[in-house]
Amino acid sequence: MKTLLSAAVVVLLASSGVLADERSSASSLPRSSPEAQGVSSSGVQAFVEAADRKIDSFHSFMLVRHGHVVAEGWWAPYSAGSRHSLFSLSKSFTSTAVGLAIAEGKLSVDDEILKFFPEDAPKNPSQHLKSMRVSDLLRMSTGHQVEPKRPRGEVWTKVFLAQPVPHKPGTHFLYNTSATYMLSAIVQKVTGQTVLDYLRPRLFEPLGIENPTWDTSPQGISLGGYGLSVRTEDIAKLGQLYLQKGQWNGRPLVPAAWVDAATARQTSNGSNPKSDWDQGYGYQFWRCRHGAFRGDGAFGQYCIVLPEQDAVIAITSGVRDMQAVLNVVWDHLLPAIKSGPLPADDAARSRLEATLAHLTLKPQQGSASPEKLPSRTYTFPPNDRKIETLALECKERGGPVTLVARIGGTEYRLPCGSGSWARGRLAFGPTLPDQPAAASGAWTAADTYEAKVSFSETPFTITLKLRFADDQLTLDSRSNVGFGPNAQRQLIGKPR
Repeated sequence: MKTLLSAAVVVLLASSGVLADERSSASSLPRSSPEAQGVSSSGVQAFVEAADRKIDSFHSFMLVRHGHVVAEGWWAPYSAGSRHSLFSLSKSFTSTAVGLAIAEGKLSVDDEILKFFPEDAPKNPSQHLKSMRVSDLLRMSTGHQVEPKRPRGEVWTKVFLAQPVPHKPGTHFLYNTSATYMLSAIVQKVTGQTVLDYLRPRLFEPLGIENPTWDTSPQGISLGGYGLSVRTEDIAKLGQLYLQKGQWNGRPLVPAAWVDAATARQTSNGSNPKSDWDQGYGYQFWRCRHGAFRGDGAFGQYCIVLPEQDAVIAITSGVRDMQAVLNVVWDHLLPAIKSGPLPADDAARSRLEATLAHLTLKPQQGSASPEKLPSRTYTFPPNDRKIETLALECKERGGPVTLVARIGGTEYRLPCGSGSWARGRLAFGPTLPDQPAAASGAWTAADTYEAKVSFSETPFTITLKLRFADDQLTLDSRSNVGFGPNAQRQLIGKPR
């Protein structure tokens, strides 16, 4: 692997005194060498190599053993100091807010949900809806056959309560992000604060989780089931808190009884012994194989807690096959965790440090030269990505390339690294507003330039293919992951 940027962070050793540039040491988990905590450096090396080989888009990982970070790495352009979109891993944080509100006497798992939203209830609620309780929301057993939608122009709590409930609540598992939104809405009802604000003094600040962000609904309610962004180490801290039964620095933050209930098997959701999605579901936590439990989010965001090994694994990624990520953990990282301290292995440790320091997503490949250097700006008809104009700036063959785009009324100048990643900002359609991005580009044919654009606080990488021919620019784009088609409609621009 090539050394690209300085964004990847090495294994940090407590004895070395080295601190990451982007992290505040006062709020960090303690660091240790792997062997001192009973982890094999060569075993972690095997995991990283397998992840690089088998998983197309790992973004970060952190391994915590006995409360100490023993290995951590970021694939450039991802970095230790950047937040990452958690998607449904947000649910485990919402669960924590519910547990805290219950501990404060604000509500109970046995409360019927209609009591919180009398103004949004249907005129003649069904018996199943009347009997739906907070516990049913928590364990994804609301009785729905189809998950309620969350239409932009409507009140989401009202839409949820209007959805038919054909099954008796508590008898039918259906993964239901709208149910988690209802939990967030309930917390806001009983506390007068969004889940984000409610958790600040109770969870985020005590754990040293700095500047978390959480998107809200049109009604100003934290989305609950998704929308939270925090750093990789923040994910690990949540896992460590739950591993420690809610204790942090010698004081209780979350009741141990809530930790036990939230991470226990509250409902059955399958029987496949090889699937980590069939091991049962708790209160917004999944049960796993190997006696573990986890929070997880779309495209490979993980907080994995292994009580039997006294370990936590945090992972961010941008993958389609989420089971493949867990398989690599079980096959390669789990065997590296031993029952007791190991003899120092300086050679293996140094090799692991070097590997982790040089992690990178694969940059765009290409070796062609342009027929002629592009010099025009191309204008596009109205489109859903709001791309208005596009141009490449390139002053000499083989020289640096800058993508110049006007998107949604704003001009962006995004440098494209050659065999590397260059940082900037970009917007791309309604789901990727103006935010940090990094690009890597190359000529793949005499008339074609391709650029990978990584939105480095999200799982998303967009590949742009620009073909200059016949007095027009043809733009094709595709994403690595998404909830819909990965390839987007081709756009054709004309010289301005």
